[in-house]
Amino acid sequence: MRHVSALPAFFKEHIARREWRWLIKKKSFKIQGGLSRYLYLVPAAVIYITVIIVPSIYTFHTSFFRWNGVNPNKPFVGFQNYEILFTRDPTFRQAITNNFIWVLMTVIITVSVALGFALLINRPFRGRTFFRGSLYFPYVLSGIVVSITWIWVYQPQLGLLTSFTQAIGLGPFPIALLSNPNTALFSVYLASMWQTVGAPMILFLAGLQTIPKDLIEAARIDGAGVFQGFRFITIPMLRETFVIVIATQIINSMKVFDVLRGMTGGGPGTSTQTLAYYMVTQTFTYANYGLGSAIAVIMVLLMMIIVIPYVLHMSKN
Repeated sequence: MRHVSALPAFFKEHIARREWRWLIKKKSFKIQGGLSRYLYLVPAAVIYITVIIVPSIYTFHTSFFRWNGVNPNKPFVGFQNYEILFTRDPTFRQAITNNFIWVLMTVIITVSVALGFALLINRPFRGRTFFRGSLYFPYVLSGIVVSITWIWVYQPQLGLLTSFTQAIGLGPFPIALLSNPNTALFSVYLASMWQTVGAPMILFLAGLQTIPKDLIEAARIDGAGVFQGFRFITIPMLRETFVIVIATQIINSMKVFDVLRGMTGGGPGTSTQTLAYYMVTQTFTYANYGLGSAIAVIMVLLMMIIVIPYVLHMSKN
């Protein structure tokens, strides 16, 4: 009888031990699950640190030295490279001016053209898939291919532009656009815009397709015209898309290089020099690694000064 009366206490103790073991296993599973989430981030973190963080720190460090990239002796010069760029280097001032002009044209012209194309190909019509692909296709081409194509467009004797003006009876095109310091930068920008406008166009198209059709139809029923619907519905609903498009376009404008290299080589003179082009020239052509690194640091700082406040302001609103 005493043995039977002791069974409930035994079961209670057994159940309590099993519940304790279950709680321990559950806790260890949560810990392992939490650790595994961070372990999945390790490969990406290693790549990011190796490819982005370490080279950035090394570039910043190199900007304080005078070094040709080969000599083991690297004299420390402090901020002398920065002082040379801002006070004694007219080419750098030309490059930074050209970059700001390029950024301004990109934000105003490229973004506007991309939005216009997105509005057009967002409408239902026969063959719109073909036009979407055609407008996006130049973006997948390399900058050198685009350069060769547009050099022949601008070619003074046999180019497409001269052929067109001759066909309509105006004779050869009167200006060698790539050889004129007053027109070279804008001519290269036009070629670059032809290549890159497809990327923001696709982003705007994706944003337009998220706007509820019921909202647009309700606005039309209330008497809103096309312009009013665009101003008070389309633009506000694309606010997040504008943040992404303008931020990426500014960054890409600050890094423009390949089209300039292929079409003008920074000339004539220094009329098409940009920060990225001047950085590559100083680093690899003239072996001024310290000066080139200083230009790279200035580029990053300028992008941060322009992009970060804009993104924070738009995100807050």
